[in-house]
Amino acid sequence: YEMLLFALVFIAILIRAEEPTCERWGHAHPPLFMKKGDYMLLFSLYSLIQRLEDFQIAATMMFTIDEINNRRDILPNISLGYRIYDSCGSTRTAVRSALELMSNAEGNFSESCLRSSVHAIVGHSASSPTIAIARAVGPFHVPLISYSASCECLSNRQDFPTFFRTIPSDYYQSRALAQLVKQFGWTWVGTIRTDTDYGNNGMATFLYVAQQEGICIEYSELIHYANPREKFLKVVEVIKMSTSKVIVAFTFDFDLNVLIKELLQQNVTGLQWIGSEAWISSRAIATKENFRVLGGAIGFAVRNSAIPGLKEYILNIHPSQVSNDYTNLSVLRINYNMYKAVYALAHSVDNLYKCQEGLGPFFNNTLHLQYIYFDKNGDPVARYELVNWQINKEGLVQYIPVGLYDASLPKGHQFILNSSSIIWAGNQVPKSICSDSCPAGTRKAAQKGKPICCFDCVPCSEGEINNITDSVECMKCPLDYRSNKEKDACVLKDIEFLSYAEIISLVLEAFSFFGASTTTAVMVVFYKHKETPIVKANNSELSFLLLFALTLCFLCSLAFIGEPTQWSCMLRHTAFGISFVLCISCVLGKTIVVLMAFRATLPGNNIMKWFGPTQQRLTVCTFTAIQVLICTLWLSISPPSPIRNMKYFTEKIILECDIGSGIAFYSVLGYIGFLSVLCFVLAFLARKLPDNFNEAKFITFSMLTFCAVWVTFIPAYISSPGKYTVAVEIFAILASSFGLLSCIFVPKCYIILFRPENNSKKHLMDYFLNCSCPCG
Repeated sequence: YEMLLFALVFIAILIRAEEPTCERWGHAHPPLFMKKGDYMLLFSLYSLIQRLEDFQIAATMMFTIDEINNRRDILPNISLGYRIYDSCGSTRTAVRSALELMSNAEGNFSESCLRSSVHAIVGHSASSPTIAIARAVGPFHVPLISYSASCECLSNRQDFPTFFRTIPSDYYQSRALAQLVKQFGWTWVGTIRTDTDYGNNGMATFLYVAQQEGICIEYSELIHYANPREKFLKVVEVIKMSTSKVIVAFTFDFDLNVLIKELLQQNVTGLQWIGSEAWISSRAIATKENFRVLGGAIGFAVRNSAIPGLKEYILNIHPSQVSNDYTNLSVLRINYNMYKAVYALAHSVDNLYKCQEGLGPFFNNTLHLQYIYFDKNGDPVARYELVNWQINKEGLVQYIPVGLYDASLPKGHQFILNSSSIIWAGNQVPKSICSDSCPAGTRKAAQKGKPICCFDCVPCSEGEINNITDSVECMKCPLDYRSNKEKDACVLKDIEFLSYAEIISLVLEAFSFFGASTTTAVMVVFYKHKETPIVKANNSELSFLLLFALTLCFLCSLAFIGEPTQWSCMLRHTAFGISFVLCISCVLGKTIVVLMAFRATLPGNNIMKWFGPTQQRLTVCTFTAIQVLICTLWLSISPPSPIRNMKYFTEKIILECDIGSGIAFYSVLGYIGFLSVLCFVLAFLARKLPDNFNEAKFITFSMLTFCAVWVTFIPAYISSPGKYTVAVEIFAILASSFGLLSCIFVPKCYIILFRPENNSKKHLMDYFLNCSCPCG
């Protein structure tokens, strides 16, 4: 209001100033309607000739001025006049009329160039002509107030300092349209706009807000009623080829009407149209035929309001009482904006005349008019009705209110929607998305070369979950958790170890006890027949020690079964290492004794005195003590310990024993391997001893079996996952133990138990009597 009042004051000062003379260029077109008054208003319309709606708005202005002139509380003894011009849809004509009529309309060239014979301009109805008029009259400080130009660009006070309007800025409408689209979950829409400042600026704001709301635009097409038909056919083809079911149209009714005719000819129906206020409540486009395409359309319209006395005034002007677009006063949205615009100017002039020095019409530096409020940009409060195109029983299109938008309300409460009252284009809420929502357990993966609304749903990887719809990434589960089958929740991982209750464990336990029992039985047999030649000849002391070591080997495999603990991890590796070294040491001792005993039979060879029982015990103890030392250092420096292995499997945790010191572990295994190879080599050297004296041959077979088992154990150990690694290790222990037991003791037990005739001194002595000795 301040700028509006200042403009009027500035004109009054200019009238009283000394002014130069000037000439007017050209001649103004005569007004269609004119009324003289103390204050003249210029009113410019889009096309009075082609549009009855515009003629009705002109009549509304005349009615409003007559109403004000007949009042005594506003502008007493002062009359308002008007000149109403038809721009015929031409921006150039509208600007020319405004500039020409700001000078003396009667052609008095002695008047000042700075004097305006028109004190204020009401109009234009469209944004582009209004922008041109505002730029032209701005330097003359002539107030310009529009009832229908809604382009956001007109809110720029630097470019348009004297512009005001009674229609809300498209700044709010564009955002409200984006919220409406988001409200119904439409993320894949097409857009159509009129190729004017109104359409281009309004759609630019919509696209910006839509992008922030996650809405993608499949296409964005321009239309203008003056375009050739080929351009409209191209737009129709784009619409037909599209996959989106919603079209946001920011256009004028006369532009859209040309497109609708082409859509009707090609029977393109069933799409949901979202409209701006310029066409959504226009009677010029709301025909029964157009309803085939636009039926169910929704959009924001300026709020409707009744104007008392206008209907009688309209009917008095029109000689016919038959209802038509001119006499149809059911919708007075733009008319009411015109009504408010004229009253705003009237109150401004009234306040100017009532101004008292020192008091003025201002209060706290603001101008209070009784009828309408303008903000600092000359805009009113943005209030819209959300209307829905429905058809009644008589076949007439109706604009049914289904919601409200009030920008003055707090954020989150500005939009009120009654979706149950909406009649949709396809009789149900349309689904307009590029890709279906990604359910829980999946994530969105953008499709190459397409907008973000087009995506594929990729299942979350193992160990990842997503319990949010349309999430772009999956979340990793904590280390102790895994993803469930649906990949929408983390569950505790299964704990895996070789438990006692498993079938494979029961089998291994059975073989372990069977081996230990068999070894004990052999020990009993040997003990009962310890005086027989075959037991004596096979070094009974080392045989019993070997049987004891084999028993330990069979039983140490049990330490590998069950949940790993600190003690079981230390026991299983050290017991295994020491037991096997004791076994191999005994076998090695027996091998040396066998080999040296054969050599001792040669004349003059006294070597056996160096391999008596004491030396044999010392050899076994020395070899075993070295392994005990390695194990002691291992347990002291970095002992084996239980760990939770989460690297091998993502869905379960493997409880296993970490070896601790790798050097110590491989030293234990390497030492066993060294003794085994040494024993095998020595036994191999004695392999050609006669059959009756076959200890070296049996030792060779036992070492061959032992080495073969542990060589094949390595790849099996590496390739066996989880608890099966432990099972393979137990199997190797049992297999090598059974190999030693079978190859060394089973033949002797067979002779002792089933061939006692061979278990005699005579049988053994026959060898020495019948053999062909190497010495000849």
